[in-house]
Amino acid sequence: MKTAGDGTRTLNFLVDTALIFLVSLLLMRIWTWYVAYWDYPQLNFGWFFFGFLFVYYFVWEALLALTPGKMISLTRVVNLRGTRPSVWQIFIRSAVRIFLLDLFFLPFLGVTLHDYLSKTRVVQNG
Repeated sequence: MKTAGDGTRTLNFLVDTALIFLVSLLLMRIWTWYVAYWDYPQLNFGWFFFGFLFVYYFVWEALLALTPGKMISLTRVVNLRGTRPSVWQIFIRSAVRIFLLDLFFLPFLGVTLHDYLSKTRVVQNG
């Protein structure tokens, strides 16, 4: 079980964040139509981005233990024993990602905060 490197993790982050951003923008545009024509309350982009960020990671990793970014880099999420993580671990992992300082724990913990708290790792396939 070889842990994915920082460059691979960065590639995963960039691909997944780009997809999350685009879908969040689309959702916000749809919501804005409802605001204009049905008097729905106006919401900031952050509600769409961080809400979809949680849903995106939770659904992909709960179903397949990977995301589109991880598909491209040939990596996956595992628990500390090297097996598929539980739904509870994926829930924690997805929820902690909303915390903006998540990535900055890497120098102190050796892993990101969402990996540390959920007791999961990203490893290379094979």
